[in-house]
Amino acid sequence: METLERIQPNRQVMAFILMVFLSQARAEPMRYSVMEETESGSFVAHLTKDLGLGIGELAARSARVVSDDDKQRLQLDRQTGDLLLREKLDREELCGPVEPCVLHFQVFLETPVQFFEGELLIQDVNDHSPVFPIREMLLKIPENSQPGTLFPLKLAQDLDVGSNGLQKYTLSPNSHFHVLTRNHSEGKKYADLVQDKALDREVQSEFSLTLTALDGGSPPKSGTMTVRILIIDVNDNAPEFVHTPYEVQVLENSPLGSPVLSVSARDIDAGNFGSVSYSLFQASDEIKQTFSINEVTGEIRLTKKLDFEQIKSYHVEIEAIDGGGLSGKGSVVIDVVDVNDNAPEITITSLTNSVPENAPETVVSVFRIRDRDSGDNGKMICSIPDDLPFLLKPTFKNFYTLVTESPLDRESQAEYNITITVTDLGTPRLKTQHNLTVTVSDVNDNAPTFSQTTYTLRVRENNSPALHIGSVSATDRDSGANAQVTYSLLPPHDPQLPLGSLVSINADNGQLFALRSLDFEALQAFEFRVGAADRGSPALSSQALVRVLVADANDNAPFVLYPLQNGSAPCTELVPRAAEAGYLVAKVVAVDGDSGQNAWLSYQLLKATEPGLFGVWAHNGEVRTARPLSERDAVKHRLLVLVRDHGEPPLSASVTLHVLLVDGFSQPYLPLPDAAAAEARADPLTVYLVVALACVSSLFLFSVLVFVAVRLCRRRRAASGGGCSVPEGPFPGHLVDVSGAGTLSHSYQYEVCLRGGSGTGEFKFLKPIFPNLLIEDTEREIQDNPNCRNSFVFS
Repeated sequence: METLERIQPNRQVMAFILMVFLSQARAEPMRYSVMEETESGSFVAHLTKDLGLGIGELAARSARVVSDDDKQRLQLDRQTGDLLLREKLDREELCGPVEPCVLHFQVFLETPVQFFEGELLIQDVNDHSPVFPIREMLLKIPENSQPGTLFPLKLAQDLDVGSNGLQKYTLSPNSHFHVLTRNHSEGKKYADLVQDKALDREVQSEFSLTLTALDGGSPPKSGTMTVRILIIDVNDNAPEFVHTPYEVQVLENSPLGSPVLSVSARDIDAGNFGSVSYSLFQASDEIKQTFSINEVTGEIRLTKKLDFEQIKSYHVEIEAIDGGGLSGKGSVVIDVVDVNDNAPEITITSLTNSVPENAPETVVSVFRIRDRDSGDNGKMICSIPDDLPFLLKPTFKNFYTLVTESPLDRESQAEYNITITVTDLGTPRLKTQHNLTVTVSDVNDNAPTFSQTTYTLRVRENNSPALHIGSVSATDRDSGANAQVTYSLLPPHDPQLPLGSLVSINADNGQLFALRSLDFEALQAFEFRVGAADRGSPALSSQALVRVLVADANDNAPFVLYPLQNGSAPCTELVPRAAEAGYLVAKVVAVDGDSGQNAWLSYQLLKATEPGLFGVWAHNGEVRTARPLSERDAVKHRLLVLVRDHGEPPLSASVTLHVLLVDGFSQPYLPLPDAAAAEARADPLTVYLVVALACVSSLFLFSVLVFVAVRLCRRRRAASGGGCSVPEGPFPGHLVDVSGAGTLSHSYQYEVCLRGGSGTGEFKFLKPIFPNLLIEDTEREIQDNPNCRNSFVFS
């Protein structure tokens, strides 16, 4: 009951929608006629004109003709608009005795959906003759039969109808009988033999007459049967049926051999004239095949399966004959009761297997449902699963249209399996299911998507050209050509970046290659954008950022900034003999063009004139005394310092320091006694050469110091707005770092004076100046020292 309550509103909605669609159909059907047995391919009508359509509209709208019985007996020429016969039509096969014989059909047009009803009247031709069921009929008539008595004769059958059907009966000429043609309520014509005068068995005991049946064709056709009449003795009481007509109902699914009912007739005569036998009277072939009657008991049984959808009721004439030949007539009305033995039928008229995604409401299929049962057994409910994006719309009569409810997305679901279920309302309920597979065709609605928005690639410098440095990857959720991705390099934002000479990309797989060897010292990192485009129409694309980091390789050896190693006179560091252990003698200043671990420098004293007197701090390059000095220590010392980085493999450089032990910085520096003696004993020419070489060296060093001082002043003026600045020196600014943030661990400043009276042209390092002392204090001390010709400060 709950199911029926839920169905009732749905039926009302379906009925309302059906009325809306019916209002769009043609009110009156198109009617045409054709003679039966007309050859196939014959012209029936010109539908383009009758439907009021334009030329070519039938083909453009995919018109087709659909018949109610699913047999395509008509065909439509879409190009000409002509309705033609597909096959030769036999009216008797199609309609039997039904008149008129009308073939119903529909003209179905798509885009938009529209239906037109049509009726084709099949006109009968006289192609059948009347036929009697038997060739000879035996008729027994008692001799006391009175004139005017009627004797029923066998019925002739003519498959034609109307004027071509059976019209009358004639009897061969005789003096005792004539034939009377009577019309039955069902339209059949019966022949009764009429007795004209009294019979005398002793005069004539037998008659042989010819009964002729004529139809109304032109020319008329006929059939004959011999009527043999035997005159018998008197039997004055004919059998009579107890009830007539008999009425009974039989289920259409009754098994074969099941009893229908029993009839009974009584004859008041005695003896043989009172015994009764039963038979079917003037039964058609269909009745003879469906029912049988027991001659003795009068029981009627079923001999053929019943089908309510074909025949709903049978009218059976029965006859009871006694032993004297007299008979009584009766009738039995058998109504076939419908049972729900026919499942609903689904006929697909139009089907679209592929639907483009993102399309609006699209017709997927047009189909018709039918149930051959009647009443509630023939009422149907059509449905599809609720979780699908499709709708069923009643269109015309029992036609339905399956449409998309909303635009489909192939990336969410590429295929749908739709089960159309049709259920009748009979008991038990029968249902039919039909499965449709609808694929969603792809539209290029998804741009390629990179697996990362930013890719970071690392490559070691000094790489070989055409080195594979990494890959980018993008996927496209579409399919086919819409999902084929092509990669490309996009123009860089920095026009100074020579991207085309740095990297290239494989358009098919996104692999990136370095086109040339990279130098970390020239280019530490660069970034660019890559694009991924599909091959759809129009093509869609996306971008990703690629950042390339150049990893440093240990390809630069340490470079010593101080002391200078330019081939000039060696630098001499002055150390007072009163210096204690740990006294700062000098600081080796070096830089490395690499970075990271490759630029970490360590210092090592490789060789010394007097081992154990001096030491070098490994991390900052400071050369300090390892113990207090004594008078026994030599005056001059030569130190070889090794500077090594921490790369793999490590690179190194060496520098030589000359250390001179003096009694104090205020004591003028004089040559040692042995040196003076050697000079006195030297050849005068040698003295001149030594003096000239010292002058040239002094002049060169003076020029260098002036140049460095000028650069320092300019740099400090630019930094402080007017004061002197530390010069950049002869090395690139990105390599020299003496501010405490580079390879040096502390800041040091040294005051350097060139002694004017020195014959050797040596530097004099007076004292270290710490970073908190101002430049002005250093300049003031230089001015106060008359022995200084030029000065500069290392920082």
